[in-house]
Formats: sequence, structure tokens, C-alpha cells
Amino acid sequence: MTTPQDPEQEEAVEVETSELVRPYVIINGRGFDDGNRFDLVTLVTAASDSEHHRVQLDPEMRDVVELCDGGYLSVAEIAGHLGLPIGIVKVLLVDLADRGFVITRAPIPPAQLADIQVLQEVLDGLQARFG
Repeated sequence: MTTPQDPEQEEAVEVETSELVRPYVIINGRGFDDGNRFDLVTLVTAASDSEHHRVQLDPEMRDVVELCDGGYLSVAEIAGHLGLPIGIVKVLLVDLADRGFVITRAPIPPAQLADIQVLQEVLDGLQARFG
């Protein structure tokens, strides 16, 4: 006969067991070398045609795809939302990208600084015209 457990004790047991899952189990023992093609700021979104195949994914991969379903997120944001190490997320993203579940793009590059001489000429022209 089992006795009913206190809900707080059940929650504590659940937290303890989730922390026992090792990162290499999540990525099926693969090395972290596979994650080098993603930077922290690489943008990721879910592929629109991947919805009916998500049942085949591991739980962590499914979480990544569902998170990215709302639009582009950076690799760092995905890791933060899921509470997983960056290296693990990168390896998961490699698998998901290879299987067509996510689409990636490079981040928008910062604007190039204008040539200081051109700016000075514009300023001189404006001052000449408007005093």
C-alpha cells in the first residue's frame, strides 16, 4: 500500500530527477564539435512544413522547434529559454537544421560607418545653404 505524497515532495522529486539527465544523453552521445557552425547570435526559426513530423523528435528537439515557431530567436535566447547549455543547443540545432525542422540565417550585420569626409562635405553644404 502506498501513502499519498505531499505535492511539495513530488515537485522536489521531479526537479531532482530532471537534473540527473546528463547533457551527453540529450545529444545522444555526440561530440560538441558539431555545434561549431552556429554562433551565439545566429538566428533560428521553425520551418513551416515541419509541423506534422514533430512527433518523431526527442523531447528537447521538440521544445526547440516549438520555441522557434513564433519567429526568429538567437542561439543564446534558445539556450536561455530552455535552460540548456549553449553547446547542447548548438548540437541540437545542427540535427534539426540537417533534418529540415529549423531554418537559420546569419544575424543582421551592424551598419557600416560613413566616411568622415563625406559627412563633413554634407555638413559644409548644409551650412552654406542654410547659414
